[in-house]
This record gives sequence, C-alpha cells and structure tokens, in this order.
Amino acid sequence: MKIHEFQAKQILRDAGVAAPRGMAVRSAEEAGRAFQALDRPLAVVKAQIHAGGRGKGTVEGDPQQRGVQLVRSAEEAAGVAGRLLGHSLVTIQTGPEGQLVRQVLVEEGCDIARELYLGLVVDRAAAGPVLVMSSEGGMEIEHVAAHTPERIFTEPFSPDAGLQSFQVRKLATRLGLNTATARSADKFLKQLARVFVAKDCSLLEINPLVVGKADELLALDAKMSFDDNALFRHPELVALRDLDEEEPTEVRAGKAGLSYVKLHGNIGCLVNGAGLAMSTMDLIKLHGGQPANFLDVGGGANVEQVTEAFRILLSDPEVKAVLVNIFGGIMRCTTIASAVVAAYKTVGFNVPLVVRLEGTEVEEGRKILATSGVNIINANGLTDAAKKVVAAVGL
Repeated sequence: MKIHEFQAKQILRDAGVAAPRGMAVRSAEEAGRAFQALDRPLAVVKAQIHAGGRGKGTVEGDPQQRGVQLVRSAEEAAGVAGRLLGHSLVTIQTGPEGQLVRQVLVEEGCDIARELYLGLVVDRAAAGPVLVMSSEGGMEIEHVAAHTPERIFTEPFSPDAGLQSFQVRKLATRLGLNTATARSADKFLKQLARVFVAKDCSLLEINPLVVGKADELLALDAKMSFDDNALFRHPELVALRDLDEEEPTEVRAGKAGLSYVKLHGNIGCLVNGAGLAMSTMDLIKLHGGQPANFLDVGGGANVEQVTEAFRILLSDPEVKAVLVNIFGGIMRCTTIASAVVAAYKTVGFNVPLVVRLEGTEVEEGRKILATSGVNIINANGLTDAAKKVVAAVGL
C-alpha cells in the first residue's frame, strides 16, 4: 500500500524526523491561503499522486507546467495549483496516460546546502532491512546504480537493535559529511530506521534528503509503501489509503481475495499460484502474445471467487481471449473445473476461453470440462495452452 508525500511526512514528523511544514489542499483558493499561513517568502507546490518523477513530469496539454514548482506569492501558488488540480500529470512512472491530480501540497521553502539520496528497503540477500544512501541526491537511484555505482552505500541493520551509531559514522565518512551534519545524521537516520520497522514498511525513500545551511538533515521528499500483509496491525495506516490513486479493478480484486495486477496486453490470465502466473505470462510472451493481467486466485479459490475473477477479466475491453492455467495441488482439478463451468455460465463469455489443467484429479476435471456443453478450448500442457490462446486472438 502506498500513501501520499504529505501523509508520509506527517508520519515522519510524528516520529521526530525533521521535515518541512506544509498543507495538502484541493483547490487553488486553498493553495493561496496555505501560502499565506506558512508565512515564508518561498514555498513549493507539489502534485500529490502515487508516482515518482513529479519534478520532471508535465501536465497533459500544458507541457510548461511541472509537477513540482517554486512559488513566491499566494497568487502564484493559487495559479500553479489551478494548473495542476483536475489535470493529468505525466511522469516517467505514470505512462503516457498520466495520473489525475486531485490534491497538491503547499510546503515551505528551505535553504539547501547539499542534496543526498536515502532509501530503506527489505533486502532478501541481507535477510533484513537495509539503509541505502548516495551522494547523488535528486536523481533516480536506478540511474546512479547504472552509471556511478561507487557512489551508493548500504548498511544492513537489525530490526530489533536498529541502526547503530558506528554505522551512521561509517556512512557520514563515505558521504563526506562534516561533524555537525554527522551528529544530526545520528539522530535522523536512527529515527528513520525505527519508523521503517515499526510501520512494517516495504519502502521508505527520501530523495532528496537535504543538508540545510545550519548543517541539519531535512526530509525534503518522502515516499512510503507498506507491506499489505501487515496492515491488520496498522488501522491508522489503512485509514490513509487513497483508492482514487489505485486501479479500480485491482481494488475490486483485492476485496474478493484475489491478487490482480492490470497490464497492457489482450490475453487475460487466471492462474493459481504466483510463480505459475509469472511462468504463464512468460510463455504467452514467448509465443508472441501479450498478457492483459497478472491474476492469482490462490490455492483455495471457490466458485464465487472464480466467477468474480472472470468478471474482472472480461471488464477489460482489451481482453480478446482468456487462459485458465491451474495446477491442482491443494486445489483439486475437479473443483476448479466445476467452478470454471459455473462461472462461464454465470458471466457469459464473448471471447475464446482456453483451459489447461494438471495435478490432482486432472482426468476427472478434464471430463467435467469436455461434457459441460460450454465452448472451452482444452489444452495439454502449458506450451500448448499458450500457443492456443495466442492463436485464438489471431496473433
């Protein structure tokens, strides 16, 4: 689950992490009043969407308007907000269709002596959380990793003991921080590490992390994502969820207990198991097709879930065929075959349906499909299924 920058900064401030003051608003008039309330000669108006690259992003139809802009008056703040709100912002992460801006953050300006990069992630290789820092603040970390990897420094830390002072000193030396800034970093970085663990974050990124004129560290930006599986522990985080920023079909699938990610192809996929779903998508691509989605119904899907899965798949006008790929381990092939037939009759298909079954009670499951009277294309093996569904859409 993702949240907006202004929400992430409030979480950081509540934990004692230094971040600029700001106000999230939904109208140009409110943006002007927010500038006045901040009572500073300089402020920044920032589009609030769940995507990175906002500073370089442009408003659809107004390429001169960026997603992040400095303003020096209430009138200017209102003008910038008016050009952002209600318009789509196109960034490197949104795709060409952009993302609608529904609110902006009006934030006080600050004196910047230096910009750094900071990220906290869960690293499988380290089997725990890792703090990542770089001297190249304000740049995409992927670009830094590709061209100047020697400028990226990492420190794994224990989720129980937290980040230690000797690790902060090591990073400060590598980054060339002076003594005063290193002292600020000791408090700042330790607090961030505690927030990351306490809130069950999957990502906490500050880019840029700035060194102010007084040598103190300040979170000029903040991006936070949380482990969905841990949200039951954090009702205060669930309350921050902005469904307007999420793909509607993904929200709908989540309510049905399905793992679904919308893609840009025309072959719908319904699979049990994340690994099998990835392999299915790979095979479709290998044989010239384009998957329209990732959809994992899990190991215990029932008729209602399979029916809803089909409804979600067929709600995408780009879907020209559907591939069901099931390995019956925990789930019996007879169960899924009966569910597919029932769902087919309930939903009503207007595109070809290819089904591949394997595993427990597979012969009985295939017999259910063959005698069902519904128009299903049976496949023997995943490769055969991929070839048949690609052929079904005429590719």
